[in-house]
Amino acid sequence: MLIPRQAEILDLARRVGRVGVEELATRFDVTPQTIRRDLNELCERKLLARVHGGAVSQSGIENMEYGARRTLAADEKASIGRCAARLVPDEASLFINIGTTTEAVAHALLQHRGLMVITNNINVANVMRVHPGFEVVIAGGVVRTADGGIVGEAAVDFIRQFKVDYAVIGASAIDDDGALLDYDFREVKVAQAIIANARHVILVADSTKFERTAPVRIGHLSQVNTFVTDRCTVRTIRKIAHDNDVTLIEAALPGEPADV
Repeated sequence: MLIPRQAEILDLARRVGRVGVEELATRFDVTPQTIRRDLNELCERKLLARVHGGAVSQSGIENMEYGARRTLAADEKASIGRCAARLVPDEASLFINIGTTTEAVAHALLQHRGLMVITNNINVANVMRVHPGFEVVIAGGVVRTADGGIVGEAAVDFIRQFKVDYAVIGASAIDDDGALLDYDFREVKVAQAIIANARHVILVADSTKFERTAPVRIGHLSQVNTFVTDRCTVRTIRKIAHDNDVTLIEAALPGEPADV
């Protein structure tokens, strides 16, 4: 049995994905040492997984709620979005797929001119459709109620009609061996079609994705041209990027230097 505080910590981690020691100590008005003991016990029971400064949900088969994903590493995603948007020139054609980080890229692209955007992400379409200089094309298929993503074979067939300049894709998890992972095999099929039909593939994913796992393989880091993240401390990922000529960009938060 868990004590009430530990049960609440577990529930919070499952809802938002990651919890921090200092934030929890403030929330429960206890010392950081108390929270560390709670997290260690939850991790010993394999209910959470310990990461630097806190813990993450152990679930590897179900993604967290879309609104919660938006708030997780929100500043980092905004910084990634700005960096990725700078890689896309005006008058370009591009795919943008499902995800909160790809949505951040869409917001940053609103400063551009003359883009043609093909997406299977209703949220991205809503962000970009109001721009008078953009042509926004949305895929047909099954709309996922959880996040407004359009998935399924109809969406795959639709994507295959195009050959675009750029693709902006996300991933729910990135393994140390460079595998790009997700939770829904229907979404993965769309992502694979996007990768196959773009001249330059930009992967956008914040550093929490190195701490997560998911059951379905999208592809491999070596299949992308540019990887934009907030920071990458995983040595094997850096080596895979270097060995496969993948440009690794670590986006700077305000006041921090960027490492390109």
